[in-house]
Amino acid sequence: MLPFYSLRNDEQIAAAQNFIQNEVDYLLISAAGTAGWDSVLQDAQNAGIYVILFDRTIDADESLYVASIVSDMALEGETAVNWLASQGLPEYNIIHIQGVMGSAAQIGRTGALDAMVAANSNWNLVTQQTAEWNAETAQQIVQSVIDAGTPFNVIYAENDDMARGAVAALDRANISHGVDGDVIIMGFDTNRWALEELLAGRWNYDGQCNPFQAAYIDEIIKNLEQGIQPAEKVIYLEERGFDASTITAEDVEKYGI
Repeated sequence: MLPFYSLRNDEQIAAAQNFIQNEVDYLLISAAGTAGWDSVLQDAQNAGIYVILFDRTIDADESLYVASIVSDMALEGETAVNWLASQGLPEYNIIHIQGVMGSAAQIGRTGALDAMVAANSNWNLVTQQTAEWNAETAQQIVQSVIDAGTPFNVIYAENDDMARGAVAALDRANISHGVDGDVIIMGFDTNRWALEELLAGRWNYDGQCNPFQAAYIDEIIKNLEQGIQPAEKVIYLEERGFDASTITAEDVEKYGI
């Protein structure tokens, strides 16, 4: 196995081309961005390499990959935003911390919130900035809002690490958050430590993303070794959102990643 990690689409594409030249049997891609992958996938297909997408979708013809085990990022966003709407706040003043722009996760999680803000006069974006999945950058974004004295009561962070960074800024300013706090904290990915924050009441919501995808990938590869193609080209994993008021220790144990 030859792993490569980057949050930059161009670096991922270059690495994928290197893997193709190294004549790997399988190319597993969790794409940083949705565009620009066509030539890579075509080269892999020409070389007889099986391409499996996971975690995130890309804009490419389905004939260029053997399977896609991904999240419905738009549904993730809708589930989170609907939960937030159910809290019944008289006014929503939201710090929106986005992930890497152009990624499937960012597009889906941003789209739902943008739609709700556009449709409701009591939903306001205090700021909307990308922290590119980085906790320190998220902390700086929230700190700048605090320093400006702009009121807010929701932090909608598009992953757990950025939510953690945001909370660090609140703690530094002695601003309460979570259950019965002044600021609602929302994250995504259901890392175990994030669900523990939820269980402790320090966060309010965490959205699930691609739980247990490794088992699906393993099964697909084993079947391909026997000449069996996947029954479905695209598999959307079932996901849910967790609420601090209802999460249990059993949920943390079962769903934390």
